[in-house]
Amino acid sequence: MTEHREENGEEFEALRKSRVPRVVSGMNRPYQPKPLGEQTRAVRRQAIMVILGNLGVLSTGLGLGLPTITNGPMKDTSAPAYLNDSEFSWFASINLFFGPVGGLLSGLLLDKLGRKRTMYVLNVLGLISWILMATASHDNQYAMFMQLMVARCIQGIGMGLSSAPVGVYSAEISTPKIRGRLILGTSISVAGGITVIYILGYFIRDDWRLISMICCAFQLIALLCVIPMPESPNWLLTKSRLAEARKSLNYFRGLEKKPVITHPEVLSEFNLLQKNIQLAEGEKKPSFLKSLKLPEVYKPILILMGMFTFQQITGIFVVIVYAVQIAMEAGVTIDPFMCAIMIGVARVVTTCPMAYILEKWGRRRSGLISALGMGVCMAVLACHKHLTSVPYLPVVTIVAFIVLSTLGLYTLPFFMISEVFPQKVRGPASGLTVAYGTFISFVVTKTYPSMKAAIGNEYCFVTYAILSFVGAVFIYSFLPETRGRTLLEIEEEFRTGKKKPAEPVEMEEIYVK
Repeated sequence: MTEHREENGEEFEALRKSRVPRVVSGMNRPYQPKPLGEQTRAVRRQAIMVILGNLGVLSTGLGLGLPTITNGPMKDTSAPAYLNDSEFSWFASINLFFGPVGGLLSGLLLDKLGRKRTMYVLNVLGLISWILMATASHDNQYAMFMQLMVARCIQGIGMGLSSAPVGVYSAEISTPKIRGRLILGTSISVAGGITVIYILGYFIRDDWRLISMICCAFQLIALLCVIPMPESPNWLLTKSRLAEARKSLNYFRGLEKKPVITHPEVLSEFNLLQKNIQLAEGEKKPSFLKSLKLPEVYKPILILMGMFTFQQITGIFVVIVYAVQIAMEAGVTIDPFMCAIMIGVARVVTTCPMAYILEKWGRRRSGLISALGMGVCMAVLACHKHLTSVPYLPVVTIVAFIVLSTLGLYTLPFFMISEVFPQKVRGPASGLTVAYGTFISFVVTKTYPSMKAAIGNEYCFVTYAILSFVGAVFIYSFLPETRGRTLLEIEEEFRTGKKKPAEPVEMEEIYVK
């Protein structure tokens, strides 16, 4: 190892001397090429692997939107086997109840099995759940209900499991400048899955088993797509698999996939990463429960739990799960399934540029605009019956609510979960916060029909509006700004309470120094 470092040190010194900043003709600033990790070949490799991983996450969106399109056919009393109102409410929400199991499981699997194998587990669970739904009994009502419940429970575990692995993987293989757009792939996949299931429901309105078979075929493809993905170099280093870690880092920086690093820039990054991991391992590593006493651990956990709370109690997932029903009850005059598709498309279209928006506006400003806008939309929706002169007001308001929620409150918790936790607790901390978020989601989704029956839709919307404004206050008061900061800088800010100015560091400056 020492000989290898000496050889690379000589290469590094030679390259450093040859890369003294040069003044570009006609300009007063030095020529500064992009770091390897931000060049086209490296970015393309990172993006392709993240896309392959997120195909499995798309299944989460399929499961979330499923109750919206199956409410009618599953409750059809003319069928030999059907669900009553109570049974369907359990079908719509039981997956969210089991989400915390998947969230806690993700923390364990991420550390023990690694990022890639955790994605295998995620896809296998999804495949089993869709097979169970596609083969549910046609004529035995009790057997059909129980099989659907088992399938939805497995989907819930997969949903909780899906929130962390690809996001953590994305954060670990990328550089700070492009980290945001890669992490956002998880949110885009969930939104895409919801839209796809709405479209399937529009064209296949009375055969939910056929829809399940289609989803089953997709899940199998997603499972096969995990095979070519290299493991994260961070996790490989924590397991002392140095040769594999070098190959992985070489690949994600656009170089040949070799067990030896010859490029000085990649070698510098590898040594820094290895040093930080060795320092963390050299310290007496407390258990996760003891780590909760550390400010760099409990602060981001509490903040993200608060974000997940407001994400749920402001009605975002209620609109996703009951989109068609809410559209009909709000007085939408167009086909409610078409309204659901508009909602799904609006979420996807808004999510795609979110990486740019979050880097341009920052996390705090995006969250504030989102929460305040959602509050206004819910207030208008509550009063829409008194504003009958405005055509298509319910449709416009519901779609605007979805767009604004995607701009911040829906996206931010999943986005930031991959960047605010220290390496030593990233797995269990991510699992804990996802578990909490999915449990709150279950409570809100399961109680919505009872809440609607007790106080009516208008007052439900008023409640969501008030809670959205309270969420804006929470974001303003507690949410940190992580834009343009490395994972180590974010951790240091939580530990010390001092914010270091986020200044872009050019690789040429590093070489000169």
